[in-house]
Amino acid sequence: MDIKERMLEIISQIEQANYEYYTLDKPTISDFEYDKLMHELILIEEAHPELKVESSPTERVGGKVLDKFNKVYHEKPMMSLSNAFDENDLRDFDRKIKNEVKEVSYVCELKIDGLSVSLKYENGILKRGATRGNGVVGEDITLNVKTIKSIPLKLKDNISFEIRGEIYMPKKAFLKLNEERLEANEEPFANPRNAAAGSVRQLDSKIASKRGLDAFLYTLVKDDNENTLFNPNKVDYQLDALKEMSSLGFKVNPEYKYCKNIDEVLEYIKFWTVNRPNLDYEIDGIVIKVNELDNYEKIGYTAKYPKWAIAYKFPAQIVSTKLLGITFQVGRTGNITPVAELEPVEVMGSVISRATLHNEDYIKSRDIRIGDYVKLRKAGDVIPEVFEVDFERRNGELKPFEMIHECPKCHTPLIRKEGEADYYCPNEYCEERVKNALEHFASRKAMNIDTLGEKLVEQLYEENLIRKISDIYYLKDHKDDIVGLEGLGIKKYLNLIDAIEISKSNNLDKLLFGLGIRHVGSKVSTIICKKFDTMDKIMEATFDDLNNIPDVGEIIALSVTEYFKDEKNRALINELKELGLNMSFKDEVTEGVFFKMKVVLTGTLSSYTRDEAKEIIEKLGGNVSSSVSKKTDYVLVGSEPGSKYDKAKELGVKIIYEDDFKKMIGE
Repeated sequence: MDIKERMLEIISQIEQANYEYYTLDKPTISDFEYDKLMHELILIEEAHPELKVESSPTERVGGKVLDKFNKVYHEKPMMSLSNAFDENDLRDFDRKIKNEVKEVSYVCELKIDGLSVSLKYENGILKRGATRGNGVVGEDITLNVKTIKSIPLKLKDNISFEIRGEIYMPKKAFLKLNEERLEANEEPFANPRNAAAGSVRQLDSKIASKRGLDAFLYTLVKDDNENTLFNPNKVDYQLDALKEMSSLGFKVNPEYKYCKNIDEVLEYIKFWTVNRPNLDYEIDGIVIKVNELDNYEKIGYTAKYPKWAIAYKFPAQIVSTKLLGITFQVGRTGNITPVAELEPVEVMGSVISRATLHNEDYIKSRDIRIGDYVKLRKAGDVIPEVFEVDFERRNGELKPFEMIHECPKCHTPLIRKEGEADYYCPNEYCEERVKNALEHFASRKAMNIDTLGEKLVEQLYEENLIRKISDIYYLKDHKDDIVGLEGLGIKKYLNLIDAIEISKSNNLDKLLFGLGIRHVGSKVSTIICKKFDTMDKIMEATFDDLNNIPDVGEIIALSVTEYFKDEKNRALINELKELGLNMSFKDEVTEGVFFKMKVVLTGTLSSYTRDEAKEIIEKLGGNVSSSVSKKTDYVLVGSEPGSKYDKAKELGVKIIYEDDFKKMIGE
């Protein structure tokens, strides 16, 4: 056997092993044998680079680094799905289908919480992997897709077609990745979806190859000439399409189910609502598709969705655990927040041992007591929150909650002003307040100083390198003191200094928010800066000047004027001026897709916090309102929407979902 024949034989053996291990979950060779084959292949390719083939398994190791991702135009748009949140929505979907076609059945598939991907094969070889992007234009992620071992690089048949699916990160890989990031003093990913998206968009494919990504495929795409496997003459049903994809060597989620009617669909949903935590990957719903492919054109499409499919979204997961104790955090403005110390429990893929209790009134209104069993959920699938007591499990001897009366850090007596819910520590030199204020100043929504997070602020504070905001801008003079701190080498130090220098040019509203003035959030900062376009004007503004601005009001006006009456704060601003920080505001609002439109948000978005969505809408000229009326232009709906969703349907207000939102803003 010559070298080329041996090389092709090894490739065949490795790809078969990958298929058995990563797709079938039935390995037939040991890791040692696999590694030995891969090592031999690498040696052959290094000695005879002219023999290396495009579909070589060594491509899965990664190592190529891109400067950027090239744009990809989808020949067939990657449409999103409309959403259903309850049984009524699903029965309405079924009714509309039956208005168009007489005979109908459904295929239900788990909705994988990952990142949509399009794969193109030419003559059996994987030629391109692309993200969904805005549905029309995505990004070329071929090098990273090739590192996913369940995706075939070469098929047995020399066929050309497009197939679509979802790239995801298994729970085990997610936990391992976050452990590694914490050890490296890096911010952990919030959830597997974010981790998968971040990994797929790595410019260095070697990094992507180490992230443990996987993929499920679920759609064969028909071209205009009916030349693909999706041709109705070959595949007539979605059920058959899934089987065809599997026979081609693709990993298809095995939990799909054929349902004769909508009642069977509802039973399937009930089963997975309960059994969802048992999966080794995250799902956020169920996709329901009409099984008969010939009916797709009859049923039709909207401009954004196919009418023959819908995505049911799971409600927020609720778990019960024991409240072991209540501790108190000191915020950047001195606010004291009670925190529940919990018996660790898993909620939506994360182990939770602490959760916010908001304030004294919140605890007393729910009669939450240490020793209670409490119900926990993730607000927005992100922030853990105790929202209810399981009174049936209460021990009658538990003591009612009592609020503390002095700061847990500096022991200064706490203050609670009339009309406010929070207690706060008035000591501006309180160590905890200072550290939180520094961290807030550097945060993404404020000055966006990358790497200057909680741990590094703590280190620099303990080293006496930062005590006030302006000290951040002198860190460039302390290289020898900083390089060598735990987790901080020369590269991270240089990145930190670069980020600090870049922050000097931030718009004024970012600086105003970063100062941490009590009651002044990011939105209010922007409103004030639009009215007074320089820091000098803001500093000289009177109570009446500020109080007369819509959405500001007395409490904020008083807080701002009191802040700038303090000579220490005025001295800080003058010092920041001398350090070169921008002190003027440029209105970045554009006449975008939401120009002069009134938008209401309801429910939980998966890719944005509510504040992030509001900021985007406002920068594109829109106004975010808290209530729905006939004058509302759009209601942006996330999972578990409230009464605003029902009100919008009642009034006939245009409802948009997260995928619509992403398209509108060009993401």
